[in-house]
Amino acid sequence: MSECKLDHSMEDVRSKYEAQRTYLPEEFTPLFEQFFNEEHSQNILNDVFHLLKKYDLATEEEKTVRNKRLMIVLKNT
Repeated sequence: MSECKLDHSMEDVRSKYEAQRTYLPEEFTPLFEQFFNEEHSQNILNDVFHLLKKYDLATEEEKTVRNKRLMIVLKNT
């Protein structure tokens, strides 16, 4: 994933999640529900946005890496 200079809002992250939701493992659903009920730093929002970006087009290997990173972020916020 390339570095992005844009800051993404919570609404951007929510929209990206909704677009990719069907491609994510079901275990992420309650974690994202909790995530969206809390405030997060700009760095966290940007990181989650980019982990979700084009998730559906990622290889299985890349999805595994992204899933691990998402799990760490979602469980520790």
